Amino acid sequence: MEIMSKETHMDRDLDLSNANRGVWLVKVPKYVSERWEKAPGDMEVGKLKIAKPVGQKAQVSLTLSSAILNLNEPGQESIPKDHRLDVSTVTQQTLGVFSHVIPVNTDAVIPETEKLYMEGKIVQKLECRPYADNCYMKLKLESIRKASLPARQVKQLDRVVQTYKPVSDHKNNIEYMERKKAEGKKARDDKDAVLEMLFAAFEKHQYYNIKDLVKITKQPITYLKEILKEVCNYNLKNPHKNMWELKPEYRHYKQEEESDTKKNDSDDD
Repeated sequence: MEIMSKETHMDRDLDLSNANRGVWLVKVPKYVSERWEKAPGDMEVGKLKIAKPVGQKAQVSLTLSSAILNLNEPGQESIPKDHRLDVSTVTQQTLGVFSHVIPVNTDAVIPETEKLYMEGKIVQKLECRPYADNCYMKLKLESIRKASLPARQVKQLDRVVQTYKPVSDHKNNIEYMERKKAEGKKARDDKDAVLEMLFAAFEKHQYYNIKDLVKITKQPITYLKEILKEVCNYNLKNPHKNMWELKPEYRHYKQEEESDTKKNDSDDD
C-alpha cells in the first residue's frame, strides 16, 4: 500500500530555449514602482536611453512618460521625471529570470500542465537613482514628514460612537487584580493556630497540594510554606508528586489508632 502525502510533488517541464538570453535586473525607487503598478497594460511608462561615449562605460538613463507623471493623486507630490541608472556587472553569481504559467482550462479531457520558462540569465544589475533636483527634494521632505507623524493620534469625538466603546479595563484584568488584592489582605495567623488547621486537615486526607492548603488555612503562600517545611515532606516522585504529607513523627490517623486499640485488646486477652 502506497501512502501519499497531502502535498504531492509534481514534475514540471522547464523550457530552456531562452536560457542564453541576457537580461537586466533593475532596481527602481518605490514611487516609480507604485506608479507602474497603477498604469494600465497599454500605457507607455518610460523610455530608456543608452549612450556609449568613446573610451567610457555605457551611460544609461530613464525618462518617465507624461502619462505616468499625471497618475498622481490629489495632494500627492510630483515625482522626478529623469533618472540615471548605475550599472554593475554580475560576478560570482548565477541569476536567472523564470516565469510560471498556470493552465486556465483544467476540465479538459487532456488537462494542461503548469509550465515553467527560463526567460534569461541576468548579466547586469542596474540601480535607478533620481537626480537631486527641486522635485526630488520636495518628495523627500514629504516622505520625511509623513514618517515623523505618530502612528496614533488623539481625536475628539463630537458624537456618541455606537460601533465601539472603549473600556477603562477588561474583565479578566479586573478579576486578576481583585484576586491579587484578596491574597495581599491575608493576615498571618498565629503559628500554633495554623498548625492546628494543618493537623486537622491531614487527619482527613494524607496528601494535599499547596493550592488546597492555601484555601483551607487562608494564609499567604510564602508563610504557609515555611510552616509546611517544618512538619511536612514534599513528594517529588509519583504517585503523589508535588503533594505535601506529614512527617512520620507528626502522623496520627484514626485508622492507626483503632488498629492499635484492637491489637492491645488482643494482647490483653
